[in-house]
Amino acid sequence: MRKITAGLFISLDGVVEAPNEWHFPYYNDEMGAAVGTQLAGADTVLFGRRTYDSFAGAWPAREQAGGEDAGFAKALGDMRKIVVSKQRLTFTWRNSEQLEGDLVATVTALKAEPGGDIGLSGSVSVVRQLLAAGLLDELHLLVHPIALGKGIRLFGESEEPIPLRLLSSAAFSTGVLNLVYGPSEAPGAAGYEDAKQHLAQKPGE
Repeated sequence: MRKITAGLFISLDGVVEAPNEWHFPYYNDEMGAAVGTQLAGADTVLFGRRTYDSFAGAWPAREQAGGEDAGFAKALGDMRKIVVSKQRLTFTWRNSEQLEGDLVATVTALKAEPGGDIGLSGSVSVVRQLLAAGLLDELHLLVHPIALGKGIRLFGESEEPIPLRLLSSAAFSTGVLNLVYGPSEAPGAAGYEDAKQHLAQKPGE
């Protein structure tokens, strides 16, 4: 069974919209390594249309330019790229195709195929749907020490809670937290009576 991982830049108040406008001051070698690690095992990438357009508008030119990030750009170009959109799309970036049919059914079938990991970068609407369907294996959040106050948040209103468990954590020198979550069973019922035994006692008691 193939593993699906998603990586997002996120603010302290949960905003994931337009990270190109606020996250670059925090980008360093630590973050670059984290992004590379998240996609290292992938040979397929899922995109929402907006994220795909952003990537397709930048990375092919960077590969052709042959700069420091040309290797990463080539790796992205060589991957199979599947774009989720209700509009009929045409592509110029190699190895790109449009997802056909229902997202959950198609991704379930993709997971069962042989191959490497399936990665996501950004693509908030796709991440939300895969989380709700229980198809996402790892959620990599690069939490930036900034509160934006407005913008699309990763978790909007939902009919059902989505329990997660922390798989790993690391703090970068910039103050960014690299948090990796996986799916979890729903926590059991508990209330104040269960919690009060963990309250700290007053000094001298």
